Amino acid sequence: MSNMLYLECLSGISGDMTVAALLDLGADRQVLEKALESLPVDGFSIEIKRVVKSGLDVCDFDVVLDKKHENHDHDMEYLHGKETPSYAQENTGLEHVHEEAEHPHVHDHEGAEHPHVHDHEGAEHPHVHDHEGGEHPHVHDHKGEEHPHVHVQEGGEHHHSHEHRGLQEILAIISHAEITDRAKETAGRIFTILAEAEAAAHGVPMEEVHFHEVGAVDSIVDIIAVAVCLDNLDITQVVVPKLCEGSGFIRCQHGTIPVPVPAVANIAGLHQIRLQITDIRGELVTPTGAAIVAAVKTADTLPETFTILRTGMGAGKRSYERPSILRAMLIRGEQKEADSICKLETNIDDSTGEMLGYVMDLLFEAGAKDVHYTPVFMKKNRPAYQLNVICTEEDAHRLENIIFRETTTIGIRRCRMDRTVLKREMLQVDTRLGRAAVKACRLEDGIRYYPEYSSVTELSRTHNLPFREVYAVIQEECRKLKK
Repeated sequence: MSNMLYLECLSGISGDMTVAALLDLGADRQVLEKALESLPVDGFSIEIKRVVKSGLDVCDFDVVLDKKHENHDHDMEYLHGKETPSYAQENTGLEHVHEEAEHPHVHDHEGAEHPHVHDHEGAEHPHVHDHEGGEHPHVHDHKGEEHPHVHVQEGGEHHHSHEHRGLQEILAIISHAEITDRAKETAGRIFTILAEAEAAAHGVPMEEVHFHEVGAVDSIVDIIAVAVCLDNLDITQVVVPKLCEGSGFIRCQHGTIPVPVPAVANIAGLHQIRLQITDIRGELVTPTGAAIVAAVKTADTLPETFTILRTGMGAGKRSYERPSILRAMLIRGEQKEADSICKLETNIDDSTGEMLGYVMDLLFEAGAKDVHYTPVFMKKNRPAYQLNVICTEEDAHRLENIIFRETTTIGIRRCRMDRTVLKREMLQVDTRLGRAAVKACRLEDGIRYYPEYSSVTELSRTHNLPFREVYAVIQEECRKLKK
């Protein structure tokens, strides 16, 4: 059975929130650490801790940059237009706000909820930490450099002294990481979606979008960590019904921009992601978070009923009216599948019964799921048969050729149809009469067994017993199987 992940994004989503939620869900920490150690990128370390959010014990994932790469997050008051830019912003040329810093005046690598606390050891109220020996009046947060790490190259010149990385350089970093091919493909898809959105926001080709060195390190680590954790959990389906986003405006170096920020809006539009705008004044969904959803989402509707197998919660780092938590659930949905089939239909009034019987055999041999005839009256009251064939869309053309070749029809109607089917598997069941093939179908309240016709008839002839008696014996033996 495939592993289905449900991301409950009621407080938005960002890169580090996703990593933390997946680690809390059970992703192997050692596998992640080994993968990140293999990256050809310097200047960072990671910290994984337990923190308290609204009284809940949740996981926090943080990328800590060294002094060469460190960056100061924008003050929350500055983001909403109440103060001037911080010293760090004015002197580094950063162009964006960060991913998920939760506390306006907190320097917090661990996501702890207490102001003025920097805790590398897990203690809740240790001391104020200041990289320069003094207290910062603004947020110092190494996470969240999301709309900033984008630098648009103008005239071939870079206007900042920091190194910038283009998409191709970042994809090369991903390709050299010691991670699985599936994780590489996921990480590359996320970064490509992010680059496409930023290019659209700035109105430039993708090759002219460069990620600032500081922001690129954060994003590279977050995105590769998400890909590694998804791969480690063997997630094959991801359900994201909606992303709750804030409202209003935030400020960046170039002026005031609306929430959702342009990159998030572009990703949501291009990838059909449902947004729910809340009355929270601020940014809940970061571009990296939106790109992750766009890259991995396989459905936006939960099963009508499902069982929760495991739950994980990841902490964000911005403080709003609701707790910044991303909840991830590993779920098992109801045992019904929706898929598409094709129905072929034609009326035939001048073919013999023998011919139609032969056509039915040929259609089944060629892969038809079902074939049946219905007596009808056609124009001029001519008796005829309507041929109906159920098949996959891939098989439709081949089956149509058989119908045209073997019957007198000159036209076939084709209709694509959605259907709901039960999960089923074929079993070989040992009974007191002998081995029988049985189809086991799973319903919400148990399993239903259907002995195969060929096995029932064979055992009936072998033991000279009525068909219904053999059928009942096989079903009785099936009920003894473990469910």
